Amino acid sequence: TGLHEFFFLLVLAYFLTACIYAQSLWQTIKKRGPMHTVLKVLSIALLLQAGSAFANYLHFSSYSKDGIGAPFMGSLAELCDIVSQIQMLYLLLSLCMGWTIGRMKKSHSRPLQWDSTPASTGIAVVVVVTQSFLLIWEQFEDTNHHSYHSHHGLASGLLIGLRVCLALSLAVGLYQIITVERSTLKREFYITFSKACILWFLCHPCLATVSVIFREYQREKIITIGVILCQCISMVILYRLFLSHSLYWEVSSLSSVTLPLTVSSGHKSRHHF
Repeated sequence: TGLHEFFFLLVLAYFLTACIYAQSLWQTIKKRGPMHTVLKVLSIALLLQAGSAFANYLHFSSYSKDGIGAPFMGSLAELCDIVSQIQMLYLLLSLCMGWTIGRMKKSHSRPLQWDSTPASTGIAVVVVVTQSFLLIWEQFEDTNHHSYHSHHGLASGLLIGLRVCLALSLAVGLYQIITVERSTLKREFYITFSKACILWFLCHPCLATVSVIFREYQREKIITIGVILCQCISMVILYRLFLSHSLYWEVSSLSSVTLPLTVSSGHKSRHHF
């Protein structure tokens, strides 16, 4: 099918990337800087994606030999992917909500910690629970072991609709922030973050739409490979953004308002990279 070879290359890429960057990333996270929570959540989502890729590789490796595969590994890959999707939704939504609500309240006296705002917490919980329900429903609708389905069922259609709505909502919220932002570096930070969000949420609906012009047996491969590659690119953009000292220093350290999800130490001074 081609998916066996793809997941082999993907697992190899994850392994090589881990060998090169894992130690430095771990050292950065251990410093417990302002973006400690963001990097930790992003790293957990990445580990889940890697786990899903490895389980899929084992499943398709077995499938290429006996035509049956390893159902447990297929289910494990789907579970890892679902949890990873939820983690990323939580991260992207919480960051955007923190910035947007903070701008609306014009609060410069305290950090924009989204989880301390009842409105943002309620919205985040509702959206995360809704997506979780639709993802699980989709798995029961289509019992084949692959994370990205052909979208013939109601759950799949609703899931695509939710992702489009999320992308549009976050784009509108971030656009409002960008238009009033005076600092060039901050504006560049928000623009880059917007690109990562839009790529993460819209890659699946767009590829599902484009795949309609291909034959049925080609659709799963196109959607699966396309979505995984796009989401990997989105994660790379976010890592580069949050690990960038020049951009982040301007946004978090020199700004009168720190980024959401920062590490609060009460009346003590805040820790920075």
